[in-house]
Amino acid sequence: MLLRLARGDIAALIGTGGFVAGVCGGMFFHRKGFDLGKPQSAVRSEGGILPALGILALIALIFFPGLLNFSEQGFGSFHAPIIVSIIGGMVVGGIGFVSRFCSVAPVRDGIFMKNFGALSIIGGFMVVLVGYNLIFGHFSLGMEATPFSHTDVLWNVLSMGLVGFVAVLAGGCPFRQLVHAGSGSSDAAITVFGMMVGTALVHNLGLASSAAGVSENAPIAFAIATAFVLAIAVSNTFFGKKGV
Repeated sequence: MLLRLARGDIAALIGTGGFVAGVCGGMFFHRKGFDLGKPQSAVRSEGGILPALGILALIALIFFPGLLNFSEQGFGSFHAPIIVSIIGGMVVGGIGFVSRFCSVAPVRDGIFMKNFGALSIIGGFMVVLVGYNLIFGHFSLGMEATPFSHTDVLWNVLSMGLVGFVAVLAGGCPFRQLVHAGSGSSDAAITVFGMMVGTALVHNLGLASSAAGVSENAPIAFAIATAFVLAIAVSNTFFGKKGV
């Protein structure tokens, strides 16, 4: 969403409204007592599972490239060289850890705590991205500014609303979950695994939307996901605090 905004994508701006509404919805349950239970102490080795798998995947990529299949067309076929990906990931991860970057915190703190300090992080992020796009000619203000994205206003709002809602319940946006996982949080690592599995299901089941519009079965998948998340929110808010 932020990357699309930095290119001048108005459809992403509309989606941002949905994201804000989703965060507000999540905060409603949070303020009513939503709780998945207190963090439990775990053996130190649990925190290294996700980084270890990442290292194994890197080894496989370098020495056994035949084990991994890459997209040959579409958005997934674009990727940086291995060394650039490694260095870039380390730099971005380090900055994310130090800055405590999270797309949920500025919305939550600004609306509910009248604290707009976290917006400076988002602001700095956007200034760099917009500047880059302007310099290299990638900025184009309009509804179709970003390749591979659709302009369906309703589904831009609804999809990002669900993202914001889930991010509050999970305790951080997708990027923040990655940072927490790299910091040794097994809960965040499970969340990251969930994002990977969800991504694989969406693409292999033909649910992913594209520039052509929302896929035929995407609304059904959205309805199922929304019902599941609401069931977790309601049960852990009003019917006990033991988690689902």
